[in-house]
Formats: sequence, C-alpha cells, structure tokens
Amino acid sequence: MATSNGTTQSPEAPTASLSPLQVPKASDVLADDLRERILRGDFPEGTSLPPERELVAQTAMSRTTVREALRILEVQGLVTIRTGRSGGAFVRRPDSDSVASSVELLIRGRQIRLDDLLETREAIEPQCAGLAALYRTDEDLQRLDELNNQIEQAEGASLAEFLQINVDWHMAVAEASHNELLSGMMRALSRAIYEATDNQGFVDDAVRATTVRAHRSVTRGIREQDRDAAVRRMTRHVHSYAEALLEVDERTGINVGL
Repeated sequence: MATSNGTTQSPEAPTASLSPLQVPKASDVLADDLRERILRGDFPEGTSLPPERELVAQTAMSRTTVREALRILEVQGLVTIRTGRSGGAFVRRPDSDSVASSVELLIRGRQIRLDDLLETREAIEPQCAGLAALYRTDEDLQRLDELNNQIEQAEGASLAEFLQINVDWHMAVAEASHNELLSGMMRALSRAIYEATDNQGFVDDAVRATTVRAHRSVTRGIREQDRDAAVRRMTRHVHSYAEALLEVDERTGINVGL
C-alpha cells in the first residue's frame, strides 16, 4: 500500500487469536503423580499412602486439594479410603475388575451394538478356552464341573437363574486361562450380552439343552489339555449362539440394555 510520501508499506499481518491456557487443577496434578508412583510400585499393594497431613506438608497444597486427589484415585480403583484411627488411603493394584469397569463404560457410553459385542466375544472367548486347556488347575476343573452340573440340573429353573449359571460358566473358562486382561474383557462382555439374552423367546428348552452339551464338550477339551479342541468347540458354540441371537434380535428387537 502506497503512503503519502510515496513509500510502500506492507499490510499488517493478521493477529492470531490465542485460546485460553488450560491450567490443570492442583488435585489432578497430585493425583497423576500418586497414580504413577502406585503403578510403578513405589507403594506396594495393601500399604497406605502418606497421611493427609504429611501430603499437605510435602506438596504445600491445601487439605481440600489433597482429599480431592485421593478421591480421584479412589474412583479409579487405585486406593481404598478407610476412616477412623487406623484409616487412610490403602493402595489397590488394578485387576480384571478394573478392566471390566473400563470396558463396560466404553460399551455403555458408546452404545456399542449387539453384533459388535458378539463379534468381539467370538474373537476373544475361543482363545480363553485354548489358554484354559494349557493352564487350568484342578480347582478350575472343579469349578467348571460344578457349573456344568448346576446348568444340567436347572431344567425347572427360572430364566434368570439359568442365564446366571451360564454367565458363571463362561467366566470360569476365562478365569481358567489365568490371563487377567482376557478375564476382564470377558466380564464386561458377559454383563452386556446377559442383558440381551434375558428374553424367553430366545432361551427355550432346545437352547438350554444345546448349551449343556456345548459346555460339557468344551470342558472335556480343557480337561484333556487339548487346546485345538477347546478352541474349535468354543468357536462353534459362541458362533452358533451369536447367529441364533441376532436372528431373534431382528425379529423382536431385543433390548441390549445400553
């Protein structure tokens, strides 16, 4: 642009607008620090974190901020807070229940579709059965046998009772894999799919009889430590179940409870 004295002036560059800086809350910063120390083992499971007054002195934060940080850790399942003379914040290490809670929040929060749940189950549960065949203990086999007997004798049981025994058996297989991550995933999936099968139009006498036979067959593969057989039989079982359930879902619009 030309000025009055004949010189040329460059146009002014536009000023970039800056978004406000996001400063983390003091309680979040403290919770993050304590979480990392717990996860790397600085505070062994079952031991207590430093008392509130000590954390206040160490961090120069207020008692309210320290308490809020401890509540964050409690919600995340990393500490248990006890009151009283022998109280405090006692360390818990994450376990399969922690995995299950996180996955369950994802399922419900994202409203994951029933067919996605069943596809995930088909990908995971046969591997649980295969690992169970490798790593099962006598206690695992005893638990599976108990549940097989219960479901076989549940001919006159209510639908809710039958479904609960069924879920317990599938979880027993997952736990026999001795893989906490897989067990946690299966616990979350089982809870969600349980809601979808609470339907008398799907779980009839034929489905109950087929379930009993399939469970016995998978258990036999696990007992004989035949990984291929356990994987193959569980794959057939959960795939057949998924096909039948989705067929009923298309006809009746089963409520997945999400």
